[in-house]
Amino acid sequence: MNMQPVSRFFLCSAGILLFVVGGQVSAEGVSESNYAESRAGKTFIQALSDEHGFERAELTRWLGQAERQDGILKSISTPAEKTLEWHEYRRIFIRDEQIKDGVAFLDKYPEAFERAENEFGVSKYIIAAIIGVETRYGRYLGSHRVLDALATLAFDYPPRSTFFRRELGEFFLMTREQDFDPLEVKGSYAGAMGYGQFISSSYRHYAIDFDGDKVADLLTNPVDAIGSVANYFARHGWGSGAPVAEQIRDAGALDANSALLTTGLKPSRTVSDYRTAGLSPEAGVSDDEPARAILLQGEDEPQLWLTYKNFYVITRYNHSHLYGMAVLELSDALRSLHEESS
Repeated sequence: MNMQPVSRFFLCSAGILLFVVGGQVSAEGVSESNYAESRAGKTFIQALSDEHGFERAELTRWLGQAERQDGILKSISTPAEKTLEWHEYRRIFIRDEQIKDGVAFLDKYPEAFERAENEFGVSKYIIAAIIGVETRYGRYLGSHRVLDALATLAFDYPPRSTFFRRELGEFFLMTREQDFDPLEVKGSYAGAMGYGQFISSSYRHYAIDFDGDKVADLLTNPVDAIGSVANYFARHGWGSGAPVAEQIRDAGALDANSALLTTGLKPSRTVSDYRTAGLSPEAGVSDDEPARAILLQGEDEPQLWLTYKNFYVITRYNHSHLYGMAVLELSDALRSLHEESS
C-alpha cells in the first residue's frame, strides 16, 4: 500500500532544525550512523517506551542497528504513479504472463479465495489482482529491511517524517504482537510488507489469521494475505456486486478542462451530473450514485472513465487512480481467463 530536494534550512514537523550537508538533508543532532543516538531518535524511543511499555534498552538496540538508505530517499521521490502515463503504467501489470500467473494463484488457493469472497463480499478477482499488482503473487516481497526503510524515512525524509515515525512505532508494535524479529522483516522501500504489501498500521488494523493457526502472517502465508486483503476492502466500504468503473465510449464528451473532471480521488459528483453533461453510463447505476470522471492517456488516444465508490475503495489501498485502473483491468483479465479455463 503506497505513497522534493531542499537547499536551505527549515523546520520539520517535529520542530527539529534541518540543514543541507553535502547535498543531503540531515537533522541537527543526528548521527547518520546511529539513529538511536540522535535527538529525534531518543525522543522517539522515550515516547514509545512510555506509551507502550517497551524496554528503552531494547528499542535503542534495534534502532541503533537501522541503516540510512539513500536509494530509498530517491525512490520515494519518484513513484511510478506520479511519473508515467496510463498506457505506460498499464504495461507494467497487464501482461499475459501476469494474467496466467494470477489464474495459477487462484487455482492454488481456491478454498481461501471462495471463503474470502463469501465472508467479506469482495470479488476473488479483485483480491488476486491486488496481490498480483503488489508482489506478483508473492514473488517480489521486497528486499529492504523494513526497519531501515522506516527509520530512513522517519528521520531523513522531512516531507513525511511525521507519518513515517508513526509507522515506525506501529512496526515495533506489530512485530511485538506477531512475535516477529524487527531486525529480520523485509519489505518495500516504503516499509510495506508481505503478499499484499501492508504498511505497519494497516497490518495491525486489517491483517487477520485466515487459516486458524493463531498468527496473522502476511509475510509468508498467502492464505492469511488473501483473507486480510478482503478484510481491508470490506472495512473500507467495498460494495458486493456494485460497479467499479466503466469506460465512456466518447472520450471527447468532456473537455480536458471540464470541472466535471475532478482532482480528488473520492467521488464528489453524481451520475446525474454526468448524464446532464451528455454522458451515458451503462453500468445500471442510479442518478444519485457518487461518481468521478477521469481522463487517461491511452496508447493511441485519451480514455474517459466514470469511476464509482468501489473504485475509490481500491484507491484507499494506494492513493492513485492509475493504480486503481491497473487493479481493475487485471481483475477483469483474471476473471475472463479463469472462467474460460474452468
